[in-house]
Amino acid sequence: MKAKDLMTKSPVCCSTDDTAQDAARAMRDCDCGIIPVVEAGSQRVVGVVTDRDIAIRAVADGKSGDTPLRDIMTASPSCCGPDSDVRDVERTMADRQVRRVVIVNADGRAEGIVAQADIARAANRGRSQDITEQEVGLLLETISQPAR
Repeated sequence: MKAKDLMTKSPVCCSTDDTAQDAARAMRDCDCGIIPVVEAGSQRVVGVVTDRDIAIRAVADGKSGDTPLRDIMTASPSCCGPDSDVRDVERTMADRQVRRVVIVNADGRAEGIVAQADIARAANRGRSQDITEQEVGLLLETISQPAR
């Protein structure tokens, strides 16, 4: 199974100049917890910001909603391509201890996002013989280990 078979397509993106409040509103409006952050001109993914980033790196540190995303995003996120095997996506999640991976095209533009929940749903529905419930459990355990 490939990343493109699991991903949520066409995620909403923000630029590095957008604010924490802009990202929070986009998360609310799109019912998501992660936003790829892109360069304004090229639309290449240069980072990601999560609802947790906004809480921990902005609100908890007393920063305002006007804080630019460049100041709170995770820069240079690990991404996969649409034709990446689901095992590569799982490995990226496990290695980086993240629950979501941005899927980018050859130009580095966001095409989708694969979440841990997407992998679990594929295993649960029997959509893929490549993904077992045991494998999903191991992935969850690995991602959830205390920070290294």
